[in-house]
Amino acid sequence: MRPQSALHGASPDGTPGAMTDTVLDLAGLKCPLPALKTRKALSGLSVGDRLTVITTDPLSAIDIPNLLRETGDILIGQDGAGPQLSFIIEKA
Repeated sequence: MRPQSALHGASPDGTPGAMTDTVLDLAGLKCPLPALKTRKALSGLSVGDRLTVITTDPLSAIDIPNLLRETGDILIGQDGAGPQLSFIIEKA
C-alpha cells in the first residue's frame, strides 16, 4: 500500500480570507518527497498562513530547515519525539 499525503485546511475563526492552519501528513514518504511536497504546499499558502508537516523520514530534520532557508519561510517549531518528526512553518 502506498503512503498517502493529506492536506487539510482550517480557518482559525471561520471567516473568509483569515489565516489558515494546514496539516501535511507525509508519514511513510522518503527523501526527497517530504521536502518537495512541503515546497509545493507552501507555494499555495498566503503570507501568515501556517503549515504543520508530519513526516517519518529522519532526513527531513535536515531537508526541511534547509528548504526554509531557501524559501525564506519561518520555522516556528520542530518536534522529533518518537519516530515522527513535525515542523510548524509560517509562510513569509
